[in-house]
Amino acid sequence: MGAGHLSVEYDPRPSAVSEARAEVRRQLEGWGLADLDDLADVAELLVSELATNALVHSASRFRLTLFAAHGILRCEVRDYGNRVPRVLDAGASDSGRGMFLVDALSRRWGCHQDGPGKTVWFELGTCGSDDCGRRQS
Repeated sequence: MGAGHLSVEYDPRPSAVSEARAEVRRQLEGWGLADLDDLADVAELLVSELATNALVHSASRFRLTLFAAHGILRCEVRDYGNRVPRVLDAGASDSGRGMFLVDALSRRWGCHQDGPGKTVWFELGTCGSDDCGRRQS
């Protein structure tokens, strides 16, 4: 329970975002992690943000990869764009809040170049305690 790996590739179409969210929920249920606090809700939200960014900014196929082990859920979205994500001020804008949410809700996140493209990732804690999954100083 609480360990696993999944990798799925999606075509660049709007329905891919909802498909990725549903896959996250399905996998977390299968791994016995869906009932931990708000883990599944947060993971779905943040994957939705990364998948949307992949579609909007790279208009390419993207790959969702999930890893769960040792008290950590790591979610990665790899696309073929070169634009590196930035955290913008949440402000009053109708868009641009995705990475602000990723930064605020994840334990940690990052981005690395992968040849022709990049991988954006975040981690959430899965240990179920009050301090699990929160950014450590």
